[in-house]
Amino acid sequence: MVYAAFLTIRDPELNQAVRPDHLSYIAKLQQDGKVLLAGPFQDGSGGMVIYHNVTEREALSLAEADPIIASGARDLKLLAWNPLDLTPYRS
Repeated sequence: MVYAAFLTIRDPELNQAVRPDHLSYIAKLQQDGKVLLAGPFQDGSGGMVIYHNVTEREALSLAEADPIIASGARDLKLLAWNPLDLTPYRS
């Protein structure tokens, strides 16, 4: 299953302070095969992490352990996501 974690900034100053730890944490999870994609929204409101190869419980646990969430710098909204296979629609 795939899970999308929406990480909305709650405290901009704390967010900046914790961001390096957050990025290291996400990079390690990507190296471990648990994060497919991650990145900020262009409007500066926060970002998104796409977890894969994990259960719902594991995705929630990983997201809550992220320093950016654990510190209170951002709010978390985690949703199960079903990416479409658009291969049949390509011309």
